[in-house]
Amino acid sequence: MFAVVLITCPDVASARRVAEGLLKDRLAACVNIISGLKSFFWWKGKLEEADEVLLVVKTRLALVRDLVAKVKELHPYEVPEVIALPIVEGSGDYLAWLGEEVRRA
Repeated sequence: MFAVVLITCPDVASARRVAEGLLKDRLAACVNIISGLKSFFWWKGKLEEADEVLLVVKTRLALVRDLVAKVKELHPYEVPEVIALPIVEGSGDYLAWLGEEVRRA
């Protein structure tokens, strides 16, 4: 079983740092970095707005806990957004490749 994990970062430099760490540790098979995200959210009782960068990470569902731990180690935010969504179906060839590129859980 596989997952897509969404992670927001404050800038491209921190997004690259997180992406590279996940890939080097084989916690992800692929990471997309999407710039130009505008986020609105509540933080410590105030409505905030921020320019952010979105990471779209493909991994094994069983590795999400290890992935979250690595993100917390590398991420500059006090409370980084890390949300995992299960992949319920997809290209068999792509999913086979994904499974080969991330470490076994």
